[in-house]
Amino acid sequence: MMGGGDFPFSAIVGQFLMKSALVLNAIDPAIGGVLIRGQKGTGKTTAVRSLRGLLPSIRVVRGCAYHCAPGDPAKMHEDCRRRAEAGEALESVEIPTPLVDLPLNATEDRLAGALNIGEALGSGRRRFEPGLLAAANRGVLYIDEVNLLEDHLVDMLLDAAATGVNLVEREGLSFSHPASFMLVGTMNPEEGELRPQFLDRFGLCVWVSGVAGEEERLEILKRRLAFERDPQGFRAQWAGEDAVLARQILRARERLKALVPGEAMLRLIVKTAAEAGTAGHRAEIAMMKTAAALAAFTESPRVLEFHVREAARLALPHRMALGILEGPEGALEKIENLFGRGKAFREADSGAKDPGGGTPEGGAAGEHTEETGENPENPEYAEEFGIDPDILENMQVPGNAAAGSIIFTWLKKKLLGGS
Repeated sequence: MMGGGDFPFSAIVGQFLMKSALVLNAIDPAIGGVLIRGQKGTGKTTAVRSLRGLLPSIRVVRGCAYHCAPGDPAKMHEDCRRRAEAGEALESVEIPTPLVDLPLNATEDRLAGALNIGEALGSGRRRFEPGLLAAANRGVLYIDEVNLLEDHLVDMLLDAAATGVNLVEREGLSFSHPASFMLVGTMNPEEGELRPQFLDRFGLCVWVSGVAGEEERLEILKRRLAFERDPQGFRAQWAGEDAVLARQILRARERLKALVPGEAMLRLIVKTAAEAGTAGHRAEIAMMKTAAALAAFTESPRVLEFHVREAARLALPHRMALGILEGPEGALEKIENLFGRGKAFREADSGAKDPGGGTPEGGAAGEHTEETGENPENPEYAEEFGIDPDILENMQVPGNAAAGSIIFTWLKKKLLGGS
């Protein structure tokens, strides 16, 4: 499942908030993608490319350039849909989830595709040359330095992301095909900001900075050296942890189908977004989907307050009005203050414990072990993943309630019985 020569996702040191945002979008691409902001050399591109090692394969119609899903004519492009509706049994094949790079110098035709006007006029047949939006359908579209993308390409992306359809019109002829993708962008704010209307289209946004601790910086150096000396061996060393994450993403996708936030949590989401001063309603929708995905990952039977709190850290900062001197730390601090004042809006009608062993009103983020009916100390759970639990002894998790820690702390405690 691991992609080609990518650095293993689990081997990335720290950056829990960034990794959590990517994992949550892998669980539910409808969250709306993620924008990763930070200075150069902070692992942004490495993390995005590593994500492909966690994504499950998809089944597509054989030979289809648009990755149409067999058995779902409503989401097929014209040719596949016509064949399916005529009763043809479409042969299918399994492929890795696409991860497509959009270069900054791409043309409109390269991005959206182009109609072959000459053939259309000569033979009367419409022949469409698919572009990057077709290649990214049902996958990930990645834009490095997204803040430097040309405005006309941004507009095309916004249309496709909003509708899930790419419509190309040339010389009175038109062609459309499905274009549903997870949008991931990385950028260095020192090189310019993103257009506000594009910024709001990203479901989640995280700021990353270089790791400050000397020991962590040393570990980054050691892992990089080990990867460069023996890429295959290094990937094999971390394959177990990546396999665990990949399996849990698949399981979370299944749980998500039946997981709906309750009335109390919906009210908390609305209250938090309103007090944060966000405009529009994308903030609430992104928070709702993110909290549900987080609950599904941690095997919670329902969405709890600490899921919403973590979702707010990811979905609100880029939608909040911040002062000139306020950075990402200021945004996160404001969000923590909102939850500190909002006890009246917590889930007061439940005695269920949260994964921290307390009620939904208490407990620190990142210190949770969900009570799910399964015994977390049972090594058979880890054996379900086809690995020895001992391989996870060195799984890196934060030693405090750092933002973005819930997924990784929970996973290690789940597999190792709270160690």
